[in-house]
Order: sequence, then C-alpha cells, then structure tokens
Amino acid sequence: MMKSNLLEFTQPELTDFMADLGEKPFRAKQVWQWIWQKGVVDFEAMTNLSKDARAQLSDTAEIRWPMVEKALVSADGTVKFLLGLDDGSKVETVLIPEKDHFTQCLSTQVGCALGCRFCSTGTLGFTRNMTSGEILGQILVARRWLEEHEEPLRLRNLVFMGMGEPLLNFEALERSLHGLNSDLGLDFSTRRITVSTVGIVPKLQALGELALSSLAVSLHAPNQAIREQIMPKAARTPLAELMDELARYPIRNRESITFEYLLLGGINDEPEHARELIRLLSRVKAKINLIAYNASPGLPFKRPDPARVEAFQNVLRAKGFTATLRKSKGSDIKAACGQLAANPEE
Repeated sequence: MMKSNLLEFTQPELTDFMADLGEKPFRAKQVWQWIWQKGVVDFEAMTNLSKDARAQLSDTAEIRWPMVEKALVSADGTVKFLLGLDDGSKVETVLIPEKDHFTQCLSTQVGCALGCRFCSTGTLGFTRNMTSGEILGQILVARRWLEEHEEPLRLRNLVFMGMGEPLLNFEALERSLHGLNSDLGLDFSTRRITVSTVGIVPKLQALGELALSSLAVSLHAPNQAIREQIMPKAARTPLAELMDELARYPIRNRESITFEYLLLGGINDEPEHARELIRLLSRVKAKINLIAYNASPGLPFKRPDPARVEAFQNVLRAKGFTATLRKSKGSDIKAACGQLAANPEE
C-alpha cells in the first residue's frame, strides 16, 4: 500500500497528521518548511526534528514529486518539462524567461475536456484532474532545475495556463492557491499569480471571493458565432452571460481582468473584429493580451499576417485599451500557447 504523500496535505492537514503521531503543531510548521521552502524529500535531512519523529514519518509517509521524464530547452531559454505522475499519466509545465525573472505555466488537468479547436491539449481529451500536490509539485521541480543550472533569475510569477481548465478542477485549484500563499511555504504574492479560464460561470465568483490570484479569461472571439466555431464547448455559455458575470467579478484596486485573444489568420483578426471586441468589453475593466497563433501539427489554423496583428492592436489602442502582444516563446520545442500535448516523442 502506498504511503501518504505529504505534498497532498494542506498546512492544517499536516498539523493534524503530525498530531496523530504525537507531535506538537510547531513540528508540522517545521516539516512544512522543509517540504516547500527547502525542497527536501528525505525525512533524515530534517535535522531539527527528533530521531523518533523522523522515524515515524518515514514509516507512515513519503514526499513524492512528479518525475521529470524529459526537459527541453528552447533557443530563447524557455524550458518545457514532461512530468510523469504516480499513475503513469503525463503532463507538461513550462518555465518562461522574462527580463528579470521566470514565469511558470502550470497544468491543472491531465488532458482537457473543452476541446478548443486551436489547442493541441484539447486533442487529447480529458483523462483526470490533477491533485493539489501534483499541481504544486510542478513548482518544486522547476525551482530545483533553476538551482541545478545556477540560473541567476528566480521564479517569481505563476500562470495557471497549462494543460486543462483550472475552474473544472476547482477544489485542487483552491488548495493549491492557499498553499502558494503560505509564508512558511512557497510564499508567492497573490499579485504574481494568474488563473486563466475560458469562463466557467458557476466557479468564477468563487475564484474572485478567494482573492488569491488575478484573473485571465481565454476569450479568443469577439462574438458568439466565432466562439462557437473555435471553442464550441466553452461557447455553451453565451458570451452575453459570461460578460454579465465578469461585470460582477470582484477585482482589487488598480487591477483589471486580462482577456487573452488568440489571433487566428483569417478567422478573428480583422479590424471589424477588433471593433466588436471593444463593444464586448465596454462594461468591464479590461486589458487585452493578444497572442499570434502558433501553428500546431494537425490543426487547421494559420498564423496571422504581422500587418493584420498590428492593425488589430492599433484599433484597440485608439479606443484607450491596454493591448499588448505576447511575445511567443518556446515554439521550437512546442512549449508556446496551445502547443502542450505531453508527447514523450518530442
């Protein structure tokens, strides 16, 4: 029988677990720090615990990280990890280099049930939800890689934009966000964490009430017809209903909702589409993150012409919107937006 994996415990749960072993709450805090701050997987290395406590932990529990099966490094410094989970499932996570830090793109599901037609992950179908320990374990793997490669930049930002729809795995997402916010553990600022969703209406308000992350909405269409064409399952929630929900979404001072808009050549990249997008977003405090499509094998879409991308962006900016063009990174190792497919052969 497999022992308990302490990565799956919240801090209160770890406190209860340690109490069952006869240990006081401060011991649980020490173990928590060893796991999440110091990245220790061997109880014998927890030198401020008694010998008896270490022995009891070894008898009853383990610290099991996702297994790195492959790490690919892009010409631009992006790193894509293929991770193996306990049941043999595969997921991918990506480290993206920025000017003065790294951002990590986290997965929340094995595969994805939404089947967006431009996304490689969507072609896999849905296998299962990831656990909170598997989600947070991606960060431990990335931090160790950075340490081992003596990277001068640290991991500072997290985006839940990898494989899967985070709000369809809300319980594990919530547990993960609380774990990230622990100052005794991973200790990420809530302003450095972004959760990306296609807009799962029943869970949006719950995410906002947590106030543990920023919100990004994978919109990709300026009207219902195009959304039905490229995101048929997400489009079951009408855009009008989604925008009503987002108009009520609680955001903090000086913050906006980010709308991700993937420009697909000849599909949604006309100036008129930009004008429709302006009308659609008129009731929310929005900033727009434009993404030029990265071609993926077997998918029937093409990258937009750079001149059309610029024209689209200019229409948005002329109306006062903050509209940035995300620089594509990692496309040579299929690590860019929409390219994650957990393929061991890559």
